[in-house]
Amino acid sequence: MKIIGLTGSIGMGKTTTANMFADLGCRVFDADAAVHKLYAKGGKAVPLIRAVFPDAIKDGAVHRPSLAKHMRADPLNLKVLESFIHPWVGEMRAEFLAAAKADDIKAAVFDVPLLFETGGDKHVDATVVVSAPPEVQRARVMARDGMTEELFQSLLSRQLPDSEKRARADYIISTGEGLASAREQVQTVLGNILTKA
Repeated sequence: MKIIGLTGSIGMGKTTTANMFADLGCRVFDADAAVHKLYAKGGKAVPLIRAVFPDAIKDGAVHRPSLAKHMRADPLNLKVLESFIHPWVGEMRAEFLAAAKADDIKAAVFDVPLLFETGGDKHVDATVVVSAPPEVQRARVMARDGMTEELFQSLLSRQLPDSEKRARADYIISTGEGLASAREQVQTVLGNILTKA
């Protein structure tokens, strides 16, 4: 089974691209969804976050906007939180991988926003970066609910620049030319990865 690391900065179309891989028979592990599970009611991260930031828990789940305020207030908070969250996500990913192998899936896709930043690229057979022109990215992100210029810049500052991600990628999917073009690129990339020894 091939393991593909899929990444891309905010607003590049990574989730849509991950769905295209899934449509072609790949099993997708969504790192963001794994974190959501940890933050949900009854999730593993809830007691930990309640102990440090009680105001970030609402109705038994982590209230992400409240937590984000604490993270922005002191960058060290984020480092400490990640030191717990990343290993837990790693455990979930290992379980996902074992299940995909048992089901004889041809390729597993790790959909990870911070793939290069966390060193996750060292544990995959190929890296795929989803990219789009800066003006397309900006338009997509600024159209999101509650997005501000300050928040956009804060999110970008935590991610490697798009140019650096593209330079480190084995493959690039460009999403600026519409869905049909992106789907064609995904088919080609997957075909290349599966036929490589």
